[in-house]
Amino acid sequence: MTEPLPILYRDDHLVAVHKPAGLLVHRSALARGERHFLLQTLRDQLGRRVYPVHRLDRPTSGLMVFALTPAIATRLAEAFEARRVDKRYLAVVRGNGPDAERLEYALREEDGRRPKAEMPALEAVTEVRRLDSVELPVRVDRYPTSRYSLMEARPLTGRRHQIRRHLSRRGYPIIGDAKHGKGVHNRFFAERLDCPRLLLAAVGLAFDHPVEGHRLDLGCALDAPMTSLFRRFGWAGHLPANRRMPLEPLSADAGTPP
Repeated sequence: MTEPLPILYRDDHLVAVHKPAGLLVHRSALARGERHFLLQTLRDQLGRRVYPVHRLDRPTSGLMVFALTPAIATRLAEAFEARRVDKRYLAVVRGNGPDAERLEYALREEDGRRPKAEMPALEAVTEVRRLDSVELPVRVDRYPTSRYSLMEARPLTGRRHQIRRHLSRRGYPIIGDAKHGKGVHNRFFAERLDCPRLLLAAVGLAFDHPVEGHRLDLGCALDAPMTSLFRRFGWAGHLPANRRMPLEPLSADAGTPP
């Protein structure tokens, strides 16, 4: 039986949950054989239909918002499309990332049906900032020590795999990224640090409530493997918390407030 999803916020119009790493959002032709999906799990948990308005990659964990009616889904999807939603992610990368930088590398879509070279290059903008770093006295690659950074990423556009591709192109691949990262570092974190996942988490969303109009600011804590890693690296001061502002009462069946 699938574990219940942590409910971070719920009202009559929308619900926000913590998506676990490794869980697909919905059924896909590329995921034949999978039995568990976020959309169906949440629908069964709430006992009603829910409607996705944005996406997270399968290996990415963190905050996702769903509408509870088609009309609200349309409004929220329009807000994401019009870039009226502030998104915040945390990522652990190889190397000493830049203090603060605006990455503006156009990206070609990856839809799996046509060669990527045939796809149009689309504007993609991500603002990144290094929050902390660590140097481990361990030879993982060619150097006697290994450096890693905690990066905050704020994507201003919504291209597929945008943060992963931007940081990799800049020279700071996210740990655990099998496609855009480096296997030797991924294996070190999985085997030596007990963190066998993509170290990218959606930790914040802020947007105007589609009905009430107030600014809704939601936050999401990290899962256990990433929390343990942050503490091990001395980054506990950067751990995000479950948050919802302004504070709104949760329904009785929505779970315990953070």
